[in-house]
Amino acid sequence: MARESSELLVTTDSLGKRYRRVHALSDCTLTVARGEVFGLLGPNGAGKTTLIRLLLGYLKPTSGRASVDGLDAYAESVAVRRRVAYLPGEARLFRHMRGKETLRFFAEVRAEGDFQRSLALAERFELDLSRRVAFMSTGMRQKLALAIVLATDTPLLILDEPTTNLDPTVRGAVIEIVAEAREQGRTVIFSSHVLSEVEEVCDRVVILRDGRLVHTQDISSLRRCHRIRAAITGALPRPPSELKDQLSVRSPATGQIEIDTYGELGPLLGWLATLPLNEIRIEPIGLRAVYDRFHSSVTTVANADDRREAESPTPDTTRKLAAARGPAGEELP
Repeated sequence: MARESSELLVTTDSLGKRYRRVHALSDCTLTVARGEVFGLLGPNGAGKTTLIRLLLGYLKPTSGRASVDGLDAYAESVAVRRRVAYLPGEARLFRHMRGKETLRFFAEVRAEGDFQRSLALAERFELDLSRRVAFMSTGMRQKLALAIVLATDTPLLILDEPTTNLDPTVRGAVIEIVAEAREQGRTVIFSSHVLSEVEEVCDRVVILRDGRLVHTQDISSLRRCHRIRAAITGALPRPPSELKDQLSVRSPATGQIEIDTYGELGPLLGWLATLPLNEIRIEPIGLRAVYDRFHSSVTTVANADDRREAESPTPDTTRKLAAARGPAGEELP
């Protein structure tokens, strides 16, 4: 069923961005609902960062349109960034500041900042705020950037690889905070290479490949999908008509079958009980199997190099982080 437009916070319509001979993003059409945790999946160079920059208005689309909260992402980018708290994949902070000074600065440069909330998050992450940023480890800087972004009261959070360089305890805390944001009715776009985290926290995911959106997956329906591996003596008969549309059957080797089911297990198991099977193993399909269907081959070296150039961080990511948090959405000098 199509969602009402008032329920949607983010929409893109045939959105595209081209760099020279490389299509960094092509014909991307998607929607993100209010209160939804929406996952972006794909290898480096797939188009995830380009999509995020288009949503924030940092890039002008070559084709199509993106909107956030009813605003054109490029034409009204200042107003859009007031509605977004953004964690870049490589957030660069002011090296001369101490941790507490950094939190105070970013809390004061925009109305939605909350210094006390950022302090509480830093404590939750067990972050030493007395150190200067220059003397923090990569993981500590990531915690500091997370405390800045997650403390901001905006309708939309965009988190690009938020758990990179974090220990398992803090990773778990980040996932909990994202779930809390959803409970508060906020929308989260969660870009990550860690499929287990995406599967745990996201409501829906899209998979990008070579700049194209190739699959959309509802996580709740994924949890109903299973793979059955078994040995069979004799030929496998055709499944009943009521099961045919819910199954994908393969025979990877003589006497072996694999069946992926996308519906309830009960009717399938009833049919399998009538077959000459042994060594049956049932396991959840999981997001990894879905992801691997679309990324079993390697992008050509030329394309990969061009995409890295197209999606490489800007020289001063600090300006972008500050701009996404500025009092009027204006970039800081």
